[in-house]
Amino acid sequence: MVTRNLTLLGSTGSIGRSVLDVIRFFPDRFRVSALAAGRNIDLLCDQIRQFHPRVVTVADARCADRLRNQLGELHVDTPEIFYGTEGAILVATLPDVQMVLGAISGAAGLVPSYEAVRAGKMLALANKETLVMAGDLMMSLAVRSGSAILPVDSEHNALHQCLQGIKPEHISTLILTASGGPFLNLPPERIATATVQDALQHPTWRMGKKITIDSATLMNKGLEIIEAHHLFAMPPEKIEVLIHPQSVVHSMVRTLDGSLIAQMGITDMRLPILYALTYPERLSSPLPALDLTACGPLHFQQPEMSRFPCLKLAYDALRSGRSMPVVLNAANEVAVSHFLQEQIPFGAIPTIIERAISEHSPVPLEDLDQILDIDAETRVRARLIIEKNIRTV
Repeated sequence: MVTRNLTLLGSTGSIGRSVLDVIRFFPDRFRVSALAAGRNIDLLCDQIRQFHPRVVTVADARCADRLRNQLGELHVDTPEIFYGTEGAILVATLPDVQMVLGAISGAAGLVPSYEAVRAGKMLALANKETLVMAGDLMMSLAVRSGSAILPVDSEHNALHQCLQGIKPEHISTLILTASGGPFLNLPPERIATATVQDALQHPTWRMGKKITIDSATLMNKGLEIIEAHHLFAMPPEKIEVLIHPQSVVHSMVRTLDGSLIAQMGITDMRLPILYALTYPERLSSPLPALDLTACGPLHFQQPEMSRFPCLKLAYDALRSGRSMPVVLNAANEVAVSHFLQEQIPFGAIPTIIERAISEHSPVPLEDLDQILDIDAETRVRARLIIEKNIRTV
């Protein structure tokens, strides 16, 4: 039995906590070498006490000092502590680590994930923004470094499972399923004025706030379309989305002969995490199996682009290519952040993204620095759009 050494980027987020749950199931199979967290120092202290990483990194110097003090008060052995982007890169490239699990939310996860791949680590990726922003660079870098990128997102993880043993030329369509979020059956005028509390009431998954809002706008699915394009080398016309409110079928593959191959399971992120952590093996899981007799009827429908304009914006950005997905992602992150702070209405999110896109002329992407510059410029532009139109958008 081989023990796999792991670095967990984003240990205190919803995915990170689920990863550590899975590791608790199999303490002989995984060793947590390093943890990267943000500002939730109380939870990080608990994780250090349980998993004994030798290296930890946090958001900034103040968080690092607070962590040292709290660990001293708790009489817990203090690991090496770093902070900032440099700290995240350090733990993502530790020589004794075989796998890095990337679960830092948003664009902040790009740089350490990129460096992990450059160092030849196996990357289990839960951060979809990494491939949205830098998909071509990441996939080509993985080939050169001998790395492998394994999807943790339930939909891409499902596609990865469905595609085992299928030749690329035999694939007709990749089908990503979406719950439709909390506003699936609301009139569009009610959706536009939805509150933050309304938007955070996801019907099937319990996730972080940002991804939950993305699920309500269906931007989450739009980002997944772009991610699937890079992971599986499929053009946008071969990637479809179906609304599936029960969230039992996590994604499907249609082959040229008309067969439809689906991956099904309970709505628990620990299942795709376990698959990614153990691939190409499968371990007996303590999690419950899906009971088909209890899950009830399964429904599927086409998404209405008029109801979910963010989905169309994502398709358009993918077809434009080059730097446009970077702009899409950055503008969305800014808009969602302002919505969560109750500074703009829900209906303004796609408007802000569309305006940011319309003000950008796409350019070819050559390196990570260029991507980060475009990301930063777009964030400034999106904030200006909000400031100028905050009374009218």
